[in-house]
Amino acid sequence: MRGPALALTCILWSIAAISALAQTPTIDAATPDSPPAQASTLTARSTLVLVPALVRNKAGQLVYTLKANDFVLTDDGVPQKLTLEQDTGGEPLALVVDLEGGGTGAHELEKYGTLAPMLSSVVGNVPHKVAVVGFDSSPVLVQDFTPDLDAAAHAIHALIDDDNGDDGAAILDSLGFSVDLLRKQPAGYRRAILLVSESNDHGSKLRLDEALRAISDTNTVIYSISFSTARDELKTGSAKALSDSTPGPAHGCMSRDPNDPNVNLKENPAEQAFGCLELLAPPLALAKVAIIALFEGLQKNIPETVAHLTGGEQFKLGNQKSLERSLMTISNHIPNRYVLSFQAQSPHAGFHAIELRVPGYAGLQVSARNGYWADIATPPTN
Repeated sequence: MRGPALALTCILWSIAAISALAQTPTIDAATPDSPPAQASTLTARSTLVLVPALVRNKAGQLVYTLKANDFVLTDDGVPQKLTLEQDTGGEPLALVVDLEGGGTGAHELEKYGTLAPMLSSVVGNVPHKVAVVGFDSSPVLVQDFTPDLDAAAHAIHALIDDDNGDDGAAILDSLGFSVDLLRKQPAGYRRAILLVSESNDHGSKLRLDEALRAISDTNTVIYSISFSTARDELKTGSAKALSDSTPGPAHGCMSRDPNDPNVNLKENPAEQAFGCLELLAPPLALAKVAIIALFEGLQKNIPETVAHLTGGEQFKLGNQKSLERSLMTISNHIPNRYVLSFQAQSPHAGFHAIELRVPGYAGLQVSARNGYWADIATPPTN
């Protein structure tokens, strides 16, 4: 018995010696002070991008039967390999109800009462948290996230009863505030904002570029219900958005000469957006075109632009019956979206323009986010 045992012991000692030798740094005999040789490590940079998508046929009916390979997605024109997440309709939902209580919104407050009893339909039969935000010249948290829909409905009624809003309509500030609230929710929750407001911003301190970044760097879908006002029709919101004291890209980031008589930066938002592209996006044609269109859209119709940017939908606020129809549509669409994802390899910093299509099916309409924001390349992973 001693022979096999001794042989096994020798083998174990040999393995240990080889292992120790492998872990010992090698030093060049000629240069004993040289640092140990470093093992080469392969690294990759990637970031996961979620793309919720709604697909309808010509009759407006939802289509549920598509597979991942039925979709084609491009990121700044480059095709991406898609994954279709399964069973996303049952995931918990974090919803911010964001209501304009000042400005012209004060005249629409009584219609908001229709929303309170319909909250249960909007969130559906999934675990949920609902927060209520009201805004005039600044946003305020009326009700923090709660699973109690009665408490959320009470907060909406409290906002209606208060009716003390000023003349402001700081939509961008309120959206930034709501996005920050959603960032603090558990990662497993779907995130959505229901925005009810007029079309143009009046009084936000958040610049357009900051708002665009805040909205597009999260996986939050925005559904908006908007109403037109006399001041929207006069387009005073666009004029204010281009001044120094209201939302819009700051003059400090302009790269074009403001004294050039051929470049009117105050009247041409496209020229102004181009001036900030060096900070916002790389010199890629698709990203440039997309970000200019978004800047111009934010200055003309914020609810519509943010809805399209995030893959949500926009509705018009008419009477209470039309509001009920809009809310029922939203309640049907929230849980019935495809959730696609892709790994963006070495994403450049700034805005990315994405496009999602179903080329093999004629007549289908796809609603999905049209862009996302990447800060810098993500940290390397081994």
